[in-house]
Parts: sequence; C-alpha cells; structure tokens
Amino acid sequence: MVVDCHDPERLAAFWCAVLDFKVIDRSEDKVEIGSWEPTVEEVRARQMPPTLVFIQVPEGKTVKNRLHLDVSPIDGSTDHEVARLLGLGAAKVDVGQGPGRSWVVMADPEGNEFDVLRTLAPPN
Repeated sequence: MVVDCHDPERLAAFWCAVLDFKVIDRSEDKVEIGSWEPTVEEVRARQMPPTLVFIQVPEGKTVKNRLHLDVSPIDGSTDHEVARLLGLGAAKVDVGQGPGRSWVVMADPEGNEFDVLRTLAPPN
C-alpha cells in the first residue's frame, strides 16, 4: 500500500511505532515498512500482510482519504491506545463521524486519517 507524503522518513517512523513494523527498504524519496521482509518464495507460499510504502510528493493532502487504516489495540484499552498514538504525534479529527461512535478517528502527522477500533485485548 502506498502513501503519498512530504516526509517519508518521518511518516515511516510514526507508522513503525504505531504498528510495530520495521523499515525494510529505503531510497532518497521512498521508505517501505512492514512486519516481514517480502521474498518471492514467501509471497508464493501464502498470503502475506501488506507493506506500507511512503513516497515523497510535492503536493499536499487536500481532502479526506478514500482509503484508511484501522488500528485495533491488542495490549490495552482503546482509550490507552488513543493516548499512546497522541503521544506519538497523531491527532483526533472530525470527519463528520458524529458522536457516540465505537471508534476514534485520528490523523497521522501529515493528516492522513485512520481509525482506532475496539480493543482485541482479552478482558481482565
């Protein structure tokens, strides 16, 4: 999955911290992150999770994203995850979702929206 941005290094670092990914490739204007390093053999052997590629572009973001990521915390509550993401540089945003939703809409440091969904952590 490709994300246009101004600062690929900064955005890749943010999403690595959010998703516990690592940088698997980089060049002057591009950084790819993932939970695994793709190889032809592994891709052919089974369906693998996508990687994220951040590519530097000159134009800025102008409208709400038509595609976004959903984050489901696995180690704590949704509120705890929202607080952690705010500490990493995310912001809460209003895209017209209205009150009383079970998810929280946030934006990464370059304004790309994503949702924090219900926690997957087992109840105490």
